[in-house]
Amino acid sequence: MSPLTLLPLIVLIGAMFLMTRSAKKKQQQATDMRSQMQPGSGVRTIGGMYATVKEVSEDTVLLDAGPGVELLFAKNAIGAVLTDDEYNRIVHGIEHDLKSDSDVVPDDASSLTDSADADETADEAAAASDEKSVDLGKKDEPAQAGEKAAEPEAQQAEADEEPEKTDGDSDAKK
Repeated sequence: MSPLTLLPLIVLIGAMFLMTRSAKKKQQQATDMRSQMQPGSGVRTIGGMYATVKEVSEDTVLLDAGPGVELLFAKNAIGAVLTDDEYNRIVHGIEHDLKSDSDVVPDDASSLTDSADADETADEAAAASDEKSVDLGKKDEPAQAGEKAAEPEAQQAEADEEPEKTDGDSDAKK
């Protein structure tokens, strides 16, 4: 046989060797990670649940998922052992900020302005609102008592002009 015909076979065997080697490497890393678990570590299961390790035995792990919730998992079901900062960020929403507090920008810009300017602006706004008050919730009341009596009659006339509303049944095709 010529070396040219054996070349595809050699490449195929080499690719299989490299794939199995990388798979074994990943499996070894996962085993090492799971063996480093200790009580108090934050973990994520392969199902996506976050919990704290309470006890570690040879094949199982007892997890504390919340107040009064203890779950027993196989060690193989642990997807990742998290650092304390990462666990607190994900579960409790606590960000560990390495920057100093002086560099923090406030959420609202009102604290960036002078308090004297803010007081003057607030006083001007209050004065402008006192000048013309508009009540959008009330109707104008009739000026005379005769208009009060005519008002119900006008409403009755409008109601008579409107067609009656039905629940969809029509008398025409019965």
